[in-house]
Amino acid sequence: MSIEKNELHPRNKHRSRYDFPELIRTLPELRPFVTVNPYGDESIDFSDPVAVRLLNKALLKHFYQIDHWDIPEGYLCPPIPGRADYVHYLADLLAEVNSGTAPKSSQIKGLDIGIGANCIYPIIGHQEYGWSFVGSDVDSYAIRSAKNIVAINPSLSAAVFPRLQMHKNQIFKGVLKPGEMFDFTMCNPPFHGSAEEAQEGTQRKVRNLGKQKGKTPVLNFGGQQAELWCEGGEVGFIRKMIQESQMISKQCFWFTTLVSKSMHLPFIHAALDKVYPVQVKTIEMAQGQKISRFIAWTFLTPEEQERWKTERWLKKCVTGTKT
Repeated sequence: MSIEKNELHPRNKHRSRYDFPELIRTLPELRPFVTVNPYGDESIDFSDPVAVRLLNKALLKHFYQIDHWDIPEGYLCPPIPGRADYVHYLADLLAEVNSGTAPKSSQIKGLDIGIGANCIYPIIGHQEYGWSFVGSDVDSYAIRSAKNIVAINPSLSAAVFPRLQMHKNQIFKGVLKPGEMFDFTMCNPPFHGSAEEAQEGTQRKVRNLGKQKGKTPVLNFGGQQAELWCEGGEVGFIRKMIQESQMISKQCFWFTTLVSKSMHLPFIHAALDKVYPVQVKTIEMAQGQKISRFIAWTFLTPEEQERWKTERWLKKCVTGTKT
């Protein structure tokens, strides 16, 4: 009997424990990496980057009908259940102005800031809700990988558009086209403020898993510089995002970003106070023992929100699932 993870969003497909026999049937190459753990349950070694990558590959194929997915060695291989939660809570945010119904349509357009080599958010957002995406990244190799995933999977090829951000100190500028409109942005910003801080974080995770081999730790979920750290860390990155969002205030309904630590929220709210958004929301998501959250802000007045919905959603969108 499967045990539900009640802390995940009700529509999250990963509320039950991983069904490894079923996942192996979906992706036979996962089989050698599945063993019985000390508790008598089938599992993988989550400190093994190859095992984690194959688990993600199996999950994407089994739950999201993505037959072809891979990432270059060393790039971020994110835990899919948590990524799916962000997408579903975003759908709830859109549902608040759509009579409680999450809109399902390719006319709903999102901007994934930092699409990475893995393309996870656009995959889940499109396969679950039919949304279309632009995905930006400063890493040309990551963009090449994301473009390859999109090109090789027919369901994504007309819905996901990776774009290289040529200027590493910019977030929206240089990515958005003049007059281009988005219903939301989403982002999983770099956590750390330096390479040394990122390395210390890696060492802590490996120690917690109890699996370090040798002097150099290997991060099971990988990650390149732009994925793990930036100058100013998470708060600095989000502050920059907030400042730039004011310049394109009417080109997007909801600006959103994950915030890894609750202690960062006062600094982020202080930055938001300086750009005068009409509405700000902090939405908590519980994932296992970890509490995560994202912050959302909009510059649209209630009247502008209603006009946006009427012009962009009601005439074009298919109604979705009640929240």
